[in-house]
Amino acid sequence: MSDDGAPAAALEAFFSWYYRTNPVSATFIGVHEHDHRLPDCSEHGLGDALSGLDSLRAQVGRLPSGPSTGAEALDRTLVEGQLDVFRWELTSRHFHRSNPCFYTGEAIFGVMSLFLRPFAPLSIRAEAAVERMMAVPTLLAQARGAIRSSPRAWIERADRECRGALAFLERGVESLIRDERVAHPRFREAAGLAAAAFREFQAHLASELMPRATNDYGCGPEALDVLIRRGHFLHMDAEDVAGMAVEHMAVWKDRMKRQATEAAAQDWREALERLAERHAGVTGYYARYGEIWQEARAAADAHRLVTWPDYPIRYVPQPVWAREAAPFLYFLFYRAPSALDRVPIVDYLVTPIEHDMPAEEQQRRLRAANDTVIKLNHVIHHGGLGHHVQNWYAYHRATSQIGRVAAVDCASRIAMFCGGTMAEGWACYATDLMDEMGYLDRNERIAQAQTHLRMGARALVDVRLHQGAWTLEQAALYQDQAGMTPEAARAEAVKNSMFPGAALMYLIGTDHIHRLRSDLARRKGFTLQRFHDEFLAHGSVPVALIAAAMRGSAPP
Repeated sequence: MSDDGAPAAALEAFFSWYYRTNPVSATFIGVHEHDHRLPDCSEHGLGDALSGLDSLRAQVGRLPSGPSTGAEALDRTLVEGQLDVFRWELTSRHFHRSNPCFYTGEAIFGVMSLFLRPFAPLSIRAEAAVERMMAVPTLLAQARGAIRSSPRAWIERADRECRGALAFLERGVESLIRDERVAHPRFREAAGLAAAAFREFQAHLASELMPRATNDYGCGPEALDVLIRRGHFLHMDAEDVAGMAVEHMAVWKDRMKRQATEAAAQDWREALERLAERHAGVTGYYARYGEIWQEARAAADAHRLVTWPDYPIRYVPQPVWAREAAPFLYFLFYRAPSALDRVPIVDYLVTPIEHDMPAEEQQRRLRAANDTVIKLNHVIHHGGLGHHVQNWYAYHRATSQIGRVAAVDCASRIAMFCGGTMAEGWACYATDLMDEMGYLDRNERIAQAQTHLRMGARALVDVRLHQGAWTLEQAALYQDQAGMTPEAARAEAVKNSMFPGAALMYLIGTDHIHRLRSDLARRKGFTLQRFHDEFLAHGSVPVALIAAAMRGSAPP
């Protein structure tokens, strides 16, 4: 730390502003002084947030440019970039002034976040939940006042989230009272008030916003450039990203065709259909997650891929209180654990399949959660070598304070944009790595190749949609060519439209990690384990900055 303490004071001021402005994100990160609050999105509240941001920018700008530790220098760079991203979000129409999903997501996950992990006694969390439910009418009223028009698909998604919120507030809450023994005397009353506010907002979406719905989904090329340069810290522009995406897709389309031939399949779609039939029965379904996790862990250890941390995780069914609401919401199987709370074991919430379900529904769910999906998605990408291991290194090894918290999953996205290329890049790279080590069989490699095809499509959609070159319909159709159903393709395109610059982080992050490893592999003493341990220890910060540091070059 610098002798005068100014960098540390500026960083402390940044976090204070961030947690005050984003109280729901603070809960997910593990800062609990704001657990009773929802964001203040009134004109006055947004004005205060912007004023505070500008004061922070001036404070950081006054810091001396003299010597500082690596962590201080990195955090200053990240704070400056993140403030530019936040400033765009606060002043643009893309979030608070046109997206009703911002409000529905913050409102419902403000409550749900308090019951997803036992960070405090239940009575304390229930008290905070009551206060947040009581604040829902105010937040949704602010949304009605702020949003005059909105893209049609965002209105439709907000309506869907209202349905999920109502399922939780009207029936999930009863499960919490009955099964979890939530005993707060005003819990049911507060849930009723919040539910009424969601019903009123849902009616507003239909009667006021839908008649004025637009097709204006793109953030514009200038904003996209800010996100690429100041969020991801890339020496690339949007056209460079698009070119990379097109090339990437062409390579993996050819690879998938060759792999399908080698697997004696008519085409890659037939090969993927075979995988859906490889699944456990109802009796062995839940145990299958743990079995595959142990196999993948043993394979990673055998090849000395990384120093695997002691970070227990268990695969359990979604809690009963969330099951009806979850399909309508951003309810993740694996939600990055809190960076600051310390719970003894992390719960990975899998799709429930019970013996009393209709046989057809059991089979549908078993096919959707087949062995390959469990292996590639639920184990390697999320619960094992990918996100889970990366999160542990960020929380326990990173010296950057931004890097510890940036990739924590919050109400609708990760806490800070700058964490994306590391979080998603590493998780995708981890699956590549396990394939490289021979852990995937011939058919599973086709599924992994399809993931790469979709990765390229997402990046291309991200660029073209926000440049204004493609409509939402064109984006969805293009993604359908990557093997997604039309419904899934449209849902992905809608998500891309809401969070510009986010879909490209998968491709960019993965590509940069592969390039960095290739460069450093020529150095004396290189081993995969040493490389991965050092890389992960930087935390959830842009891969471009990590690569510059590990190469010994000047950061962008």
